[in-house]
Amino acid sequence: MSDKKVVLVTGAGQGIGREICLGLAEKGFDIVGVDILADPENRNKGLFEVKQKVEGFNQKFLSVQADISNLDGHQKILDSTLDRFGRIDVLVNNAGVAPEKRVDILETTPESYDRVLSINVRGAFFLTQRIVKHMIHQVGEDANRKPCIIFISSISAYVSSPSRPEYCISKAALSMVAKIFADRLAEFGINVYEVRPGIIQTDMTAPVKEKYDKLIAEGLIPQKRWGYPSDVAKAVVSLARGDFAYSTGLVVEVSGGMNIRHL
Repeated sequence: MSDKKVVLVTGAGQGIGREICLGLAEKGFDIVGVDILADPENRNKGLFEVKQKVEGFNQKFLSVQADISNLDGHQKILDSTLDRFGRIDVLVNNAGVAPEKRVDILETTPESYDRVLSINVRGAFFLTQRIVKHMIHQVGEDANRKPCIIFISSISAYVSSPSRPEYCISKAALSMVAKIFADRLAEFGINVYEVRPGIIQTDMTAPVKEKYDKLIAEGLIPQKRWGYPSDVAKAVVSLARGDFAYSTGLVVEVSGGMNIRHL
């Protein structure tokens, strides 16, 4: 069994997930990185690039190729983690997708809706359910263990985007998933948190960079800049190491102040 805390991060191969892995590794956590794409020959981008970086911090990294929308693969994720490390202390539900094409809500297709919801909500919900059952067992064996769950949602949980309604709906639903798990798991000492990124510079937002550059210049974000994956990673690290132990159900917004209502 690992003597370090072990964090399982979904969607670990790029963007926010990648930075979360690196931020946690820098602070001494061992990492299980889950991603749908995992090419051992590609050390320049993807899960094995992340593995290389994490090991550069002298931490262990386990790569697990899995599609979290496929519920049949969830046991493999848990078994692989326990076989390698014998424990799991933190689950970061980060994996998520945007619609393949932005279209008006009046044109949203059932196929796009189902794809986004199956990954962003259904997959995260049932993976958490499976992992949590093991965490409860861990706590039963050692009351000093304080595992936690972190959901990466979005300001889209409360901000309307009529050109990608399925994404907004998925993040609003994920926000409630986090709240319900926080309520249910409090009796076991398992804290649950939600991290809500704003406009973050990633591959997902690259197609609309020009649009957001203009909006930011016009004052959309009080702190007047894009967010970076490292901004989100810092919040996750703080939660994972227990800085907010008396705050289960906490929502941490990383949006440069977009949550501020002002005239």
